[in-house]
Amino acid sequence: MKILLSAFACEPDKGSEFAVGWNWAIFLARTGRQVVVLTRSESRPAIERALQHIDVKGCLRFRYFDVPQALRWQARGPLHVHNAIWQWLAAHHAKKLHCAECFDCVHHVTYAGLRAPSFMGRLGIPFILGPVGGGERAPWRLRLGYSLPGLLHDTLRDVANFLTRFVPFMTATFNSAHRIYVTSAETLRLMPSAVHGKARIELAIGTEEQLTGKQRMTLRRRSPDDPFRVLYAGRFVDYKGMHLGLPAFAQLAQTMPGVRLTMVGKGPLEKRWRKLAGDLGVADRIDWQPWQDRRSMAAMYANHDVLLFPALHDSGGMVVLEAMSHSLPVVCLKLGGPATMVDDRCGFAIDPAGKTAAEVSKEIGRALVELAVEPTRLFFAESARRRCDEFSWPEKVERIYGLAS
Repeated sequence: MKILLSAFACEPDKGSEFAVGWNWAIFLARTGRQVVVLTRSESRPAIERALQHIDVKGCLRFRYFDVPQALRWQARGPLHVHNAIWQWLAAHHAKKLHCAECFDCVHHVTYAGLRAPSFMGRLGIPFILGPVGGGERAPWRLRLGYSLPGLLHDTLRDVANFLTRFVPFMTATFNSAHRIYVTSAETLRLMPSAVHGKARIELAIGTEEQLTGKQRMTLRRRSPDDPFRVLYAGRFVDYKGMHLGLPAFAQLAQTMPGVRLTMVGKGPLEKRWRKLAGDLGVADRIDWQPWQDRRSMAAMYANHDVLLFPALHDSGGMVVLEAMSHSLPVVCLKLGGPATMVDDRCGFAIDPAGKTAAEVSKEIGRALVELAVEPTRLFFAESARRRCDEFSWPEKVERIYGLAS
């Protein structure tokens, strides 16, 4: 099978959408399928360095395409504008590639969002789209505690998502797809009903390999003198939900005086969250850390007991999957990508339907209290490791190409 992979963002060791594009390329090629990746030349040096250390048995090639210099908006305008221009022009370039290479299908992987069109359906071969994200929505009641910029951002995002169904480019993208993958049920509901029959839910993220039995045996076990440690990692912005998470941690602190919370990341709400922690009386129990590299984050996971990730809308949540792979149970909301990953065996996904922000905070707090009981935590930790197998990249590739073949 010969596949053209459309990946506006594709680069090793960069994270986010770039990691999604790169992992699709590598893991598709490792199955023995012939893969040609169409991406931008700015990633070429990093790609070529990485390929020197990866054995894909001649199954992977890269072709680079850039829009004319005058149309490159990335440096001086919204990235999504540059992406849309690239997608339009790259489709014409892909037609020429197809004439020379005769692909069996084309798969668009980045950027694959509810508001990000692709024109690869024009090649006249089966077109696979996604996983597509971006349709998740923060419940109105849970926005109590947002900053004014956060309220404005999420309101404008809601309007943009609603209008998606009236954008001809997006309708054409969905209609031309042979199969569509979406990151959540919320995203699917915002798509035209006519395309629901060819859509499936699949996360855009994954783990690089399945865990061995030996890896599963290595669990952090707390001594009686070791404090219970909660970890948050992510941007300090409203929709990440720590206006709910900090009161929940304060509830835990009332029952366990020695508990600690580590806040990893940065963002415009740091000052606001620090003040909230002070108002709640837990400022002295919180350690604030800047962004960490991959190795440092692995050490963070190893030294904590549970991940707190109360995001109100998140299509993926790679930190959730990473935490589970390091045997951390997760407390999150039953929204978006985290809700797809976290079930009742490996953590708590709090359902916010019909509840106030205060009620949701209390439920998060109760979940943290329950996980602070060591036998309970160890049970969830072991199950979290097992759950990761279902989200490995090899498994994901075979699920999608088993259906699409």
